[in-house]
Amino acid sequence: MGKKSKKKGGTGGSTIAINKTAKRDYFIEQRFEAGIALEGWEVKSLRENRVNLKEAYVLVKGDELWLFGAHITPLPTASTHVQPDPLRTRKLLMHRREIDTLRGMVERKGYALVPTALYWKKGRAKLEIGLAKGKKQHDKRAAVKERDWQREKARILKRG
Repeated sequence: MGKKSKKKGGTGGSTIAINKTAKRDYFIEQRFEAGIALEGWEVKSLRENRVNLKEAYVLVKGDELWLFGAHITPLPTASTHVQPDPLRTRKLLMHRREIDTLRGMVERKGYALVPTALYWKKGRAKLEIGLAKGKKQHDKRAAVKERDWQREKARILKRG
């Protein structure tokens, strides 16, 4: 038989969505990878990059992690017998030990769990969760000032 052709598109470790506001508003100290329990129409929408993580957050309830506020826009060609809910609460899949570690950090040390990126890995959707501390206003200003200085320095070095 002939070789199987590799399907180009959404399945090769490619990024679906990035949460830029998380990097701006939080110091991300550690990153974790979690799977997501999705419905069929949601997977189709992810393949079309119709997702927004801007206002999303992660909570620990009981012994499980849940993703709130992630907006997955349903495709107009979605099934007629399913009523899609774009802001549905989605269960995150992680090992028990990792969940217990995250719960301890959130409850005792005051960290927040923020989704930072959504991507494909071996044909499955994965969510990158950041263990984060909130930035103060002066920290945000310092980050902008540093970014502007790096840009200006690159311009100067380029000109010679």
